[in-house]
Amino acid sequence: MIKAIRGTRDILPPASALWNHVEAATRHVFRTFHYHEIRTPIFEETALFARGVGQDTDIVSKEMYTWDDRDGTSITLRPENTASVIRAYIEHRLDQIPGLKKLYYIGPMFRRERPQKGRYRQFSQIGAECIGSDSPVIDAEMIELALEVLVRCGVQNPHLLLNSVGCATCRPRFVEALRERLQHVKHTMCADCQRRADTNALRVLDCKVPEDQNIIDSLPSILEHLCQPCAQHFETVKSMIEARGIDYEIRSRLVRGLDYYTRTTFEVTHGALGAQNSILGGGRYDGLAESLGSRIPAPGIGFSIGEDRLVMAIEEHVKAEDLARLDVFLIALGDAALKHAALLARDLRAQGISVELSADHKVKRAMETANKLNARYALILGDNEIAAGVYALKDMASGEQQNLSKSALLSAFNA
Repeated sequence: MIKAIRGTRDILPPASALWNHVEAATRHVFRTFHYHEIRTPIFEETALFARGVGQDTDIVSKEMYTWDDRDGTSITLRPENTASVIRAYIEHRLDQIPGLKKLYYIGPMFRRERPQKGRYRQFSQIGAECIGSDSPVIDAEMIELALEVLVRCGVQNPHLLLNSVGCATCRPRFVEALRERLQHVKHTMCADCQRRADTNALRVLDCKVPEDQNIIDSLPSILEHLCQPCAQHFETVKSMIEARGIDYEIRSRLVRGLDYYTRTTFEVTHGALGAQNSILGGGRYDGLAESLGSRIPAPGIGFSIGEDRLVMAIEEHVKAEDLARLDVFLIALGDAALKHAALLARDLRAQGISVELSADHKVKRAMETANKLNARYALILGDNEIAAGVYALKDMASGEQQNLSKSALLSAFNA
């Protein structure tokens, strides 16, 4: 028997209703913040991610699905989408359109990492990018947007972590101090940290190995090395977040796993996800467009949410069975009633009511099916009901049954 490839999965009903709920809530929030959807290809030239994400990141060096196309071009399934959005921004000259470019996406990403709870090799991300301003005011609004998406989807008590990773002026000085310190301690750390200490010292701070955390906590802090503009930018971000009444925690080791971040970085965690409890991450990337070939600066900030993990975080409070529940199981007794029932089903569906038309003319068996489907109501329609112009509507939870005219029936569902 052929099965789904390891690290992938099928999302079946009723669970798929929870995904639809998340995506509908997300699109509503993005609309209220005046964000517009962008859809990029799921594969790109490998160079896009090597230059944008960073050659020495784990994503590029170990996790990407990459192959040579027939013409010899190296192609990669997208491991994240910010680089693709900026590529599209440059290619289609979106800088020529007035105003900020406020874009969002929902779609699959691919990384060949070890499958674990809430993490898959094909996974879905929800993300937003705001391109065209380096203002800290935009940073604060982006963080507000990210939290609003989570709350609207049903996440309870999200926890915001905040940091600044500096800029091209001050970060090199910090990295040098970090590299110097690591030379004395790297031999006691994990193999990845030993490698990163020489190739990309900042990535050491992103290590999740428990045994390395005490050493990481003793390393220099980026916040002690910020230049004056970066320090002022970070203070303004914090004050704007506080003005919104948003609680946060400063995490000076928070650098995220991608090379393109500058200044503001943030993460949101949630207790329902266990030790690997990050549900959302993002930050500013002011130099990314230039690194991908843009001649015009395009400062930006964005975030991405792991939709798989978002669904896990809300499934205790938002029940998929309730979201997928059938409104009406329509039972037609006889051929004449079946034709009438088809028209009635059409009218009910036009009102946004979910209807399933029974294929069984036997009332007892049809009611058993309605129970198994967890229908809210059974609607019984026979020759007598057609002649009288009334419909027998039964509440499947209470057992109460009432006879209603068509207008009263439609009004009952719209109440």
